Amino acid sequence: MRGLATALASRQSPDFEAWETLMLQAARQGGAGVLGSLLTHWQAHDPRPVIRCQCGQRMTSRGRRAKGLLTTLGSVPFARSFYQCDQCHQSRFPDDERLDIVNTTYSPGVRRLMARAGSQTQFEQAAEDLLCYGGLRIEPREIERVAEEVGRQVEQWLSEEQAHLVQHGIHAPPKLQTGTKFYVSFDGTGVPVRKNELVGRPGKQADGSARTREVKLGCVFTQVGLDREGRPQRDPDSTTYVGAIESSTLFGWRMYAEALRRGLEQAQTVIVLTDGQRYNHTIAQTHFPDAVHIVDLFHAFEHLTLIARIFWGPQAESPPAWRDLLEDGNIGRLIHQAGKRLPSSAKRRKALRQELGYFENNASHMHYAEYRKKKFFIGSGVVEAGCRTVIGERLKQSGMRWSVRGANAIIALRCCIMSGRFEDFWASRAP
Repeated sequence: MRGLATALASRQSPDFEAWETLMLQAARQGGAGVLGSLLTHWQAHDPRPVIRCQCGQRMTSRGRRAKGLLTTLGSVPFARSFYQCDQCHQSRFPDDERLDIVNTTYSPGVRRLMARAGSQTQFEQAAEDLLCYGGLRIEPREIERVAEEVGRQVEQWLSEEQAHLVQHGIHAPPKLQTGTKFYVSFDGTGVPVRKNELVGRPGKQADGSARTREVKLGCVFTQVGLDREGRPQRDPDSTTYVGAIESSTLFGWRMYAEALRRGLEQAQTVIVLTDGQRYNHTIAQTHFPDAVHIVDLFHAFEHLTLIARIFWGPQAESPPAWRDLLEDGNIGRLIHQAGKRLPSSAKRRKALRQELGYFENNASHMHYAEYRKKKFFIGSGVVEAGCRTVIGERLKQSGMRWSVRGANAIIALRCCIMSGRFEDFWASRAP
């Protein structure tokens, strides 16, 4: 404040940003003082209930213990009563429990900011952002610890919700507009993890080893209308995400619970969009047996190109006639034409049989001309974009190596935030 007073008194050319910064610092300092007074007043006047231990015995006050508390306004000193059980010697800080600051020196508001910042960018950058935007000086390792802790709390909240939805359904399902098309889509993408979490896992490296673990990501979105060109149009802000590094069985239940929450049982038309992998068929058949299962057209084009390159080399493209047959959904004729002659080498014959098998196994989900007439989406672009934004932009940056536990915590946190559910989660955990 002295710098501001000196500048004003000497009539120097104003540095408006410096004035803003000084006033903001003063406001935070004043606010921290008021917040400290509120805490003291609350402690002095709030009724003190009998404090009991988990063993059932009444606990005895052992005086006060002080700790520094970092709030969004700055540091606030805080002294609270310390209770101990004479029977089993367990201890409690009841005021910490009621203020949601057990075993932490960060206020709920600061932890919320740490979780959001840590979920969006590298922890070092998050520390710089919190200092720049909030005046909060926090070590990157602390942001990492808190962000992952909050992510695990999000995962627990989602797991409890999933169990309830699967067992009891949803009590107040969302109302879907007449004619709504309800989409469920899922895909996988690799995330780099620590070497000790890859031992014995097969992968795509030259020696057969792995560098990543697969994150399974799913999304639910809706379509009501068409755009001006008559193409299907996704409802704005209708996309929600779920994801984890886990088995396809567990992920199938996760995907099903999210679909239930979004109104699956009220939907008249349900479409499952996948890339045609075997586990995708299992999830679709197990949890969405009445849905229209569509294999993404663009993945099918990629497999068609692979067949062309088996015959004509690494730069070859699939013939237009083959592409027309695929877009028409005439998969039987496509398989017949592509498989009329076999390559000379055994290796290429094996590769051809594998690619033809992809079309044979997915033929019943490739009626693209029919899907277009019904104005369905036939590409899995929404979930593929989710793999880039939800997963790739945060967990696949250069030099990153995650633990599975840490990656799953950040994935849960990002899915929750990008699904617009973080405030619901935060409200649910209030003491």
